Amino acid sequence: MKLLRKYGIQTIFVLVLSQCWLVNAGEREITQRVSARVIVDNDFAGDPDGLAALAHQLLSKKTETVLITVSGLDPELAKFSYRDRDTAVAGAQKANKLLALLGTKEVPVAPGYDLNSQEHNEPSNAAKAIVQAAMQDSDLPLFFTCGGPLTNLAEALKLEPAIAQRMTLIWIGGGDYPTGEPEYNLMTDLDAAKYVFEQSTVPIWQIPVSTYRQMQYSVAEMAIDFKPVSPTATWLYEQYTHLPPFVDMGGALTMGDHPLVTLSALSVQSSQSDTMASRVINPDGSYGKERVERPIRVFRSIDARLTFADFLAVMKLNNTKS
Repeated sequence: MKLLRKYGIQTIFVLVLSQCWLVNAGEREITQRVSARVIVDNDFAGDPDGLAALAHQLLSKKTETVLITVSGLDPELAKFSYRDRDTAVAGAQKANKLLALLGTKEVPVAPGYDLNSQEHNEPSNAAKAIVQAAMQDSDLPLFFTCGGPLTNLAEALKLEPAIAQRMTLIWIGGGDYPTGEPEYNLMTDLDAAKYVFEQSTVPIWQIPVSTYRQMQYSVAEMAIDFKPVSPTATWLYEQYTHLPPFVDMGGALTMGDHPLVTLSALSVQSSQSDTMASRVINPDGSYGKERVERPIRVFRSIDARLTFADFLAVMKLNNTKS
């Protein structure tokens, strides 16, 4: 009351507001430190969810993306949109476009050989870049995250088998256990998958088909909440408006490549997994006998709420800083 009589209500109100401003001005953010390096590999000329997941990974504060490598599309699928174009090169162009839109620091992008191409005597740019990145000394663990066929990783492992113990593979692909099925990423380059699973020793975290299909994002939500966030979000949204004619769009999109970011940059604690024996992969994509000497980690569920909430938030944060 003495203060009110001495200074008046308006003066005290201004003083209180100024103190609040000073507190907010000195507000501290939660510290996030880079805890892992990531090589991102995907068929970026295919489903746009690979590009959306790449944006998410690049904006993560917990991982450093050290390399982006690109595989080609299944030749039958490539006919719908690319005809005679090299789909690995086309995917690399899209990845570079996304880097420019995000304004993130420069990350090298290396295409592999297109799956329509003939045999080559020289290793692909992707394979050479993977070996070089994996052999770099670092105190941080290295994840190889793959949302497409395992073409580039298999080639890199053949080029330098020592990289197998210098990384962990997180792969979107393959059928559910124990039976399996002819899933797209698996069947696009079955030989590559068989080599990685059956002839290499790289640690594997697998997200099979029924698990990555849990990652559903509403089409309406994408138009209302995601598209207006930034020019980058608008560009990503537009990629979904050029899908092949055989795609019958319902009320939701499968954003199936985002678990790569969930597990490498967010948390494994709210997703469920089992460590089990891998299995022989049959020519039809089904699984054969167990290989008890080759354990792998298979994820049964992914925390979709955490994943998509974080994706939207980091896209908003990136726009406010640009």
